[in-house]
Amino acid sequence: MRSRAQPRSATISRSSVAITAAAGLALLWLSAAPAPVVSEVALAPVFASAPHGATDESSIARVLARENPQLAKSELARIARAVLRYSAKYDLDPELVTAVILVESSALPSARSPKGAMGLMQVMPAMLEPLRLVGNFTTVESNIEAGCLILADNIRRMGEADGILAYFWGPNIRGVAYLERVRAAQAEVRRQLRSS
Repeated sequence: MRSRAQPRSATISRSSVAITAAAGLALLWLSAAPAPVVSEVALAPVFASAPHGATDESSIARVLARENPQLAKSELARIARAVLRYSAKYDLDPELVTAVILVESSALPSARSPKGAMGLMQVMPAMLEPLRLVGNFTTVESNIEAGCLILADNIRRMGEADGILAYFWGPNIRGVAYLERVRAAQAEVRRQLRSS
C-alpha cells in the first residue's frame, strides 16, 4: 500500500515570530520621531566639548571608581578607554556617556534590568540586530559602542533633550525626569573631572 506524501507545511516557530516582531519594533523605534518635549532643564552641550586633557582615561576611571569601588583598576581603565573611544567615534561628549553609564547601571558591567536591558549602558537586546553590530553585547566595549550609537542617533534625529529622553523611553517620551537625572550626573562628572 502506497502512502500519500504529506505536503510540507509552512509552519513558523514561535521564536521566529518573536524575533521578527522584535526586529520590526526596533526598526519602528529607530525610525519614529516622538512629539517634541518641552523641558526647563538647562541643556549643557552634548557633543564632544570637553577641554583637551580634562577628560582622559584616568580621570574617567576615578569617577567610575567613586560610583563602583568594587571594580578592579584594569576594569576601570577598560571602561574609560571604551568611553573615550566610542564617544569620539560617535561625536558625543565623554562626560555625557559617563553620566549615562552612572544613571543606567551605576557602573556595573553585569547590570541587567527587569525589562531585559543589559550592561553598562543598559542596551535592550531588541535594539542590537537593526544596528548591525556584531559581538557579545555584555562585553564592555560592545555595550558602550551600542549605547553610544543609539544615543548619538537619537540626538541627531530628535535634538539633544529628546534624544537623551528617547534613550530611556524609546519613541514614546513620557516625562523629563530621566533627562534631569542624566544632566545632574553629567554636572557631577564634570565637577569631579575638574577637581581631580
